[in-house]
Amino acid sequence: MDEAVAALKGFAGMRRRLEVVGTAHGVTVIDDFAHNPDKIAATLKTLHAFDGRLLILFQPHGFGPLKLMQDEFIEGFAGLMRTDDVLIMPEPVYYGGTTDRSVGSEDIARGVRSAGRQAQALPTREACGERLLEMGRPGDRVLVMGARDDTLSSFASELLACIAARPHTEQS
Repeated sequence: MDEAVAALKGFAGMRRRLEVVGTAHGVTVIDDFAHNPDKIAATLKTLHAFDGRLLILFQPHGFGPLKLMQDEFIEGFAGLMRTDDVLIMPEPVYYGGTTDRSVGSEDIARGVRSAGRQAQALPTREACGERLLEMGRPGDRVLVMGARDDTLSSFASELLACIAARPHTEQS
């Protein structure tokens, strides 16, 4: 029992599962591996146990999964987002090949909007980051979600650095 207690004292959590990257000017950036409807639901339910608007960047991990789970993604986000939460999506990760690209991020965003929630699809992750930086204000949580792209964690860190570097005002 003593060994188990000692081991648990040193456990820092799982990387990329609700990993708090940091907070700057009252905006907290969180990195999460959620990439399918069930994992996204678990993340959103957990974060909604606490106050604060969610600014969600969800980068789909492929056109195939996006098409296969289109309805589930729309229902999940629309059903679990609060009215002031915002979903921002770049196009899915694409590794080439002959993948059917008939369903993209705009299809998901449109479905979420039609259900009365705020959602936008932008062509690149960088454009999504700029939009998140424009919208972020004290009390917000910026949530970076997705899988199969090891650069998402560095992207979350870069967002935090940009938030920290900007002049602090009551409106930012």
